[in-house]
Amino acid sequence: MQIQINTDRNIEGNNRLVDYYTSELEKELARFDDKITRVEVHLGDENSEKFGKNDKRCLIEVRVANLQPIAVTDHSDTIEKAFHSALNKVKKVLDTAFEKMRAH
Repeated sequence: MQIQINTDRNIEGNNRLVDYYTSELEKELARFDDKITRVEVHLGDENSEKFGKNDKRCLIEVRVANLQPIAVTDHSDTIEKAFHSALNKVKKVLDTAFEKMRAH
């Protein structure tokens, strides 16, 4: 599973941030590891320096072998909350997709 973390110009994408989110993805998506080929995370602050409620965005796109890419987005007041909410959403979508595949 290849993981790529992208940040917009308003989010500092330092090594510590990349390492943390990469390890969280590896841990939380480990049960799908044999099916996922690539994960891309896009982190952004939609209001730049201005304050705004739920202006932090996390988009997670998962590429699964032999399926269309799966993408989820979450907005929150912090990048961490947006990331973890999006991660929970993507796990639910993957669970549903693989359950449907098993049923057929």
